Amino acid sequence: MGSASSAYRVIYLDVDGRSQKVVFSRFCSPCDIKELFCTATGLSRNTTISLLDSTGAMVSIDPTMPNNSERSPYKVVPITGGQLADKEELFQNVLTQVAEQFSRAFKINELKTEVTNRLAMLEKRVELEGMKVVEIEKCRSDIKKLREEMASRNNSSFLDDNKKLTPRRDVPSYPKYMLSQQTIDALRKPTFDVWLWESNELCIHDNYRNNPFHNFRHCFCVAQMMYSMIYLCNLQDKFTQVDILILVTAAVCHDLDHPGYNNTYQINARTELAVRYNDISPLENHHCAVAFQIFSQPDCNIFANFDPEAFKQIRQGTITLILATDMARHGEILDSFKQKVDNFDYTNEEHVTCLKMLLIKCCDISNEVRPMEVAEPWVDCLLEEYFMQSDREKAEGLPVAPFMDREKVTKPTAQIGFIKFVLIPMFETVMKLFPQIEEVMVQPLRESRDRYEELKQIDDAMNEVQKKKSENLTMGGKKK
Repeated sequence: MGSASSAYRVIYLDVDGRSQKVVFSRFCSPCDIKELFCTATGLSRNTTISLLDSTGAMVSIDPTMPNNSERSPYKVVPITGGQLADKEELFQNVLTQVAEQFSRAFKINELKTEVTNRLAMLEKRVELEGMKVVEIEKCRSDIKKLREEMASRNNSSFLDDNKKLTPRRDVPSYPKYMLSQQTIDALRKPTFDVWLWESNELCIHDNYRNNPFHNFRHCFCVAQMMYSMIYLCNLQDKFTQVDILILVTAAVCHDLDHPGYNNTYQINARTELAVRYNDISPLENHHCAVAFQIFSQPDCNIFANFDPEAFKQIRQGTITLILATDMARHGEILDSFKQKVDNFDYTNEEHVTCLKMLLIKCCDISNEVRPMEVAEPWVDCLLEEYFMQSDREKAEGLPVAPFMDREKVTKPTAQIGFIKFVLIPMFETVMKLFPQIEEVMVQPLRESRDRYEELKQIDDAMNEVQKKKSENLTMGGKKK
């Protein structure tokens, strides 16, 4: 850990032919640094910019960017709309590929599902702001054709008494996309940056609420981290395909319809959920119930082709994993796995179930595994949700947890204990079975712990200085 002075960076910018000195903390996010550069050069804070050195080479805008001198300042160049459009088009292409991957994995090929989903997508496009008139008219035309086609098929009989139903070959289908190797590699890594993706483009997310933290973007992060762990730990060769399906399904569904207030609030406030589930993991039980309510709908039943016995196994496995995400059971699940890990047996169903429970727990609280610029915004989102709950608890006269109280908690104090006593011990236990996660998961956690401890030291030093100033002012007032 460095000193307080080493926590700051100095960069020189070329502003209208003169050198402008810019100072910022090395713990600033790339977004904050970009806004600072925009302000220094007289640009709007929301302007998208690139940074060029004296040779014209692009420089990454982040806390680790190379030092320069007053004689060789960096030049700030605004990025034009055309360049942004190219990036947006690239993101859109990748997003459509991910959507197709989900579609292919779950075998959504029935005529009714394809036509209905296509119709809903086109109707939504018509409603979007900023669409050109030509695009709107094209959407309306496509919708009209689809409606006419569905009406004609509903009014005609596919079956005669002496004929069998044969599949139609002229059914409209989604365009087929293949994920590029670059996209696959990105999704396999814990460093994947979910903030580059718009949540309404990732896939169906209507049953996740717009909470600061427990929202669909969190769901996608957990599912992506699960995919990453499956790949890194080579679980596809150790687990059955049904086990892999259970892991991914549980990750996608684990926080469905989360209200933004945790189990403690539900129980203390005696909410409908707490009463319904007898104060036993009310939220997790609710997530399970919502998930299988969705799967019970014909258009959403991704398990329709499984026989009843296989579906029973999938349902029970998914419920077991979602219930395991209740942090009240953290110690119980971790201790159980510790007893098995030294003699782990993949043929033992109890061992495999315990491992799956620990895997979804790791993925659920894995944000600090990711790079700082990806992880830190999640801390802000979580604290915002915590503060909303504690404010409500104070207003309703309910107990308030200190780690949720905006008057008592800071970002470093919130994270240090959680990383040291929850995250690192859990991931290090998993590392005993999968040593390959140390470099990409455990080491980033240790670095995150060190960074927050250094930030706390800086905060403590500043608070001490402020305290002494206050004491001096008080003493001066008494002497007068």
